[in-house]
Amino acid sequence: MRLLTFSPKSGGVNRIGLLRENNRVLDIFLEAKNRRLALTFDPLDMLSLIAAGENGLASVRELNKGAGVQDLSLEAILISAPIPRPRKNIFCVGWNYLEHFKEGEKIRQSGQELPKYPVFFSKAVTAVTGPFDSIPYDAKVTEKLDWEVELGVVIGSSGKNISTDNAMKHVFGYTVVNDISARNLQKRHGGQWFKGKSLDGTCPIGPYIVTPEGIDPDNLQVITRINGVVKQDSNTKYFYFKIPQLIAELSVGMTLEPGDILSTGTPPGVGFARTPPEYLKPGDVMETEIIGLGTMRNAIGSDCI
Repeated sequence: MRLLTFSPKSGGVNRIGLLRENNRVLDIFLEAKNRRLALTFDPLDMLSLIAAGENGLASVRELNKGAGVQDLSLEAILISAPIPRPRKNIFCVGWNYLEHFKEGEKIRQSGQELPKYPVFFSKAVTAVTGPFDSIPYDAKVTEKLDWEVELGVVIGSSGKNISTDNAMKHVFGYTVVNDISARNLQKRHGGQWFKGKSLDGTCPIGPYIVTPEGIDPDNLQVITRINGVVKQDSNTKYFYFKIPQLIAELSVGMTLEPGDILSTGTPPGVGFARTPPEYLKPGDVMETEIIGLGTMRNAIGSDCI
């Protein structure tokens, strides 16, 4: 299932939708109301659906069986990030593709050994923005905004000290993330990534959360295009640390909760490592795609048309 958070262009608050096979959106709030179906979650809140687990998803499947008198076209809605305001910072992984680790030697000590454990950092929740929203650009803050396509893993059930064998049981679904980074701020703060990764509006997520059935997270093509030109093109099969290991290591001594988002690292092709370096500039259009999950389209410094 492809779940999304949207609001009708005609007016109304955010609510949960389901993208059907006919490319129309089932309004779960209105459909449940019309059918007088009692839900185990708040149909206006994706976090509530995630926390409801299988019972919540069963209700969505039941609603999906109907004709959908309240179905909407994609042109009639505004799509937000699936979780517009996460409860926690986005958990991120550094250097999870071997080739990206090597290209990163340009900004760190050459010859650094490959990590034995995943490198984690986070992005502030205020960085989260929608899959078709514009990305703020302020040259007084940075002129070195860089792109990073990543597979996002949405946690579905709480867990602490999770084993690798049980890790995938805690996954609610997958989404597309772009970990946009201000490279000058990363350098300014002594290699501490949090500030350079957390500028407002620099973490587009979406368009959907795709539930696991039919998805092979170990074989997903990840692509970034800038103004139609491919800059990153790789596959999650090249992960250095696989998803079960990431979840297990992140949960050591720390509880993961429903709705937590884990962004699993970016492949080679980022701007700072190019010769000469390339950075996002006002008017650029950035497309972030994971085949099978969806495509985001964000303009830099202006509305994306």
